[in-house]
Amino acid sequence: MALPRPYWRGYLKLSLVSCPIALFTAASSSERVSFRQINKATGNRLKQQLVDEVTREPVEPENKGRGYEYAKNAYVLVDDEELDAIALESSHTIEIDKFVPRTEIDERYFDTPYYIVPNDQVGQEAFAVIREAMRGKDMVPLARIVVAKRERVMMLQPWERGILGVSLRYAYELRDTKDYFGEIPEIAVPKDMRQLAEHILETKAAEFEPSEFVDRYEDAVVEMLKKKQAGLPAPRERAVPPPANVINLMDALKRSLAND
Repeated sequence: MALPRPYWRGYLKLSLVSCPIALFTAASSSERVSFRQINKATGNRLKQQLVDEVTREPVEPENKGRGYEYAKNAYVLVDDEELDAIALESSHTIEIDKFVPRTEIDERYFDTPYYIVPNDQVGQEAFAVIREAMRGKDMVPLARIVVAKRERVMMLQPWERGILGVSLRYAYELRDTKDYFGEIPEIAVPKDMRQLAEHILETKAAEFEPSEFVDRYEDAVVEMLKKKQAGLPAPRERAVPPPANVINLMDALKRSLAND
């Protein structure tokens, strides 16, 4: 099977050892149901058009540019060549510069997964050396890479015969938990209630099998679309009522355990 077009090409480097690599996005959303915007009166698809905010005149694609707003309605124009000319080594090289304990990386920092593969026959041995140097450790390498005109930190780890890279968010991109959890009161949970809840969780213990999880909402949308294509009416009433508030928590825990 032919591989899709690489998202990024460059080099993987560990000290003086380097090899050419290709980076591929590890996740895809192309299989999801997607909707087009249409004119409800004619059924025709709508086409978006760029309009000058001041003159209200349509703008042709060749006149579309990007600008940085440094003051109200005042912009510095920037073109792609100027951005491409910014010389960072991470624009074309993933260089490993730190080796940190995996358990110290907060999952909130995880962003996008990528598959990293050797990009030619000559560099395969160097690729294997770097990959195997990581294997079997509780530590993971951190490197830097420029993708989509941003430098990102990337966590690397061996994955089968390749390498999995996961771009990490910067600290300033994470919202402070105090803004969300700060108003939650501290509640002393009675021991018997906690034990009941723990027992309910234990009854649901299982192995993680990703294939068991399906998007039931997506499946329901597909069924609804099939009915509409067949000329059948689609239901408009909400199928599942929202859960009611728990009045007696202990009673609800006991009934939950009995149901399991």
